[in-house]
Amino acid sequence: LLVLAGTAIAVMVADGKVGILNPGAHGFSEVLYAFSSAANNNGSAFAGLSANTPYYNIALAIAMWFGRFAIIVPVLALAGSLAAKKRIPVSGGTMPTHGPLFIVLLIGTVLLIGALTYIPALALGPIVEQLILLAAK
Repeated sequence: LLVLAGTAIAVMVADGKVGILNPGAHGFSEVLYAFSSAANNNGSAFAGLSANTPYYNIALAIAMWFGRFAIIVPVLALAGSLAAKKRIPVSGGTMPTHGPLFIVLLIGTVLLIGALTYIPALALGPIVEQLILLAAK
């Protein structure tokens, strides 16, 4: 949500548009990558995005801060809540967390949520860019 909101705001405001050096889908991809990287990884950006502007310095710093520190508080609260709960004995309705079924369901859920979150934005950026390149041949 943080990545998509930051990208959406950056492509709507004038200061965000000024930093986009490549037009169209590639420029959108550069902004999406910059916010994805700032909020989730190391804070890098494509060379085609002029990220060393006051707008992008502040916007990416906010995304980086919330992407790192705002996540810590709910995760620690969740861990504390789980640690305080009493263990329940295994019953017939308990799904084992050490078997292949749990692993497949967990990986499938993570991939499905990730796909539903990012595919619309990817369809506007890198996928459109690839289709444009293929159509030009």
